[in-house]
Amino acid sequence: MRRALVIGNSDGIGLALTRRLLDEGWEVRGLSRSASPLSHASYSHVAGDVVTASIPSDPVDLCVYAAGVGEMLDLGDLAAQTRAIEVNLLGAARTVEAVVPAMVAAGSGHLVGLSSLADIVISADAPGYAASKAGLTAYLLGLRAALRPHGVAVTAVRFGFVDTKMAKGAAKPLMISVNEAVEVLMRGIRRRPAVISYPRRVSAAARLIRLVARTTLR
Repeated sequence: MRRALVIGNSDGIGLALTRRLLDEGWEVRGLSRSASPLSHASYSHVAGDVVTASIPSDPVDLCVYAAGVGEMLDLGDLAAQTRAIEVNLLGAARTVEAVVPAMVAAGSGHLVGLSSLADIVISADAPGYAASKAGLTAYLLGLRAALRPHGVAVTAVRFGFVDTKMAKGAAKPLMISVNEAVEVLMRGIRRRPAVISYPRRVSAAARLIRLVARTTLR
């Protein structure tokens, strides 16, 4: 039986992906701050904060890092920006530290991280979120190059707005459903590309925004 670890799966994309993997015959272990609503013979859950909890290091075929937080900037609460960096980037790094050695030893495995199309945007509205996603994408792509000779694949998934509690802000262009996001993820799990950017039209718009921002900040 194929084994997966999904981090950040008590709701949203992580929960929907866990359900899909279980439906397809995977054995899944999850970790999130909240208890899981799932009850399944092939599922086990660890409740804990990814920044401080002990990440399961049992050998798995697939690890998906779906944990993420983000708040709009409040200069009276900069701790919220720090929290975004801790969860979105450092939590992912702690997960890599726990699961990758077993993958390297086995000569196989797939690490998937949910980043964001915001990873190329300089954001005055949510700088901690944008910075953490930029760091996550760069880390995942660096790991892919380093781990490829060891038989381990790494994929950075860059979504735009997905219809979850994470979708904040007044404008949410081309927002997709959680089910659509899971379909994209499952294709990525099968094909193991380096990067998935979805929707493509939002990806193109993000590149334009980055160009404008760089020009404005000079």
